[in-house]
Amino acid sequence: MSVQVRALIPNAITLLRLLVAVGFFVALAAGLGSEESIRFWGNLAVWMFIFAAVTDVIDGWLARRWKVVSVFGRVMDPVVDKVLVLGAFIFLAAPPFAAEGPGRLISALEPWMVVLILGRELLVTSVRGVLESEGIPFGADRWGKIKMFVQSVTVPVTLFVAVNELGRPGSKWTMWQDGLVWGTVVVTTLSAVPYALRGGRLLAKVERSKESSR
Repeated sequence: MSVQVRALIPNAITLLRLLVAVGFFVALAAGLGSEESIRFWGNLAVWMFIFAAVTDVIDGWLARRWKVVSVFGRVMDPVVDKVLVLGAFIFLAAPPFAAEGPGRLISALEPWMVVLILGRELLVTSVRGVLESEGIPFGADRWGKIKMFVQSVTVPVTLFVAVNELGRPGSKWTMWQDGLVWGTVVVTTLSAVPYALRGGRLLAKVERSKESSR
């Protein structure tokens, strides 16, 4: 297999994940339109999310194994991840997942949690965009990968519990769901710290370099 083909495959998988993300949102929207169809479409969305999460592992692994890590991959891979994960969290924090009551499904996600997660992602994406535009690689670190793993487990579990109405008070499913949601909020928030520190050091280095060249 030529180097050019190897370089294209991880990026193609990334774009495939974006298409799967669109299908995931369509499935959720279709299911939420009818109480009779929510279980079918909701469970289909669960499997679509899991498939998308698996492709996230595959494209990064192939890019590193074949030594074809590219600027496109470093930038687009986390962007597609954020579209998928943040979109899922927004759905799960909105009606009919938002609160307990007739015709509602319980997700354990509150709007403020989504705002916190969204703020973290926008911060990291902004720093990455600035550094990559300066020609400085700013890929995911260990904490970013841990964060993505936790989010990728939380979304399908939370959605599965909600659409199958397993979140009864005191059930083990409810405890798993609550634990994962709160764990995701904590891990996502804390994972911003090493990014901010690393990004701050690199941005300061860029500014010093610009000052010295004047």
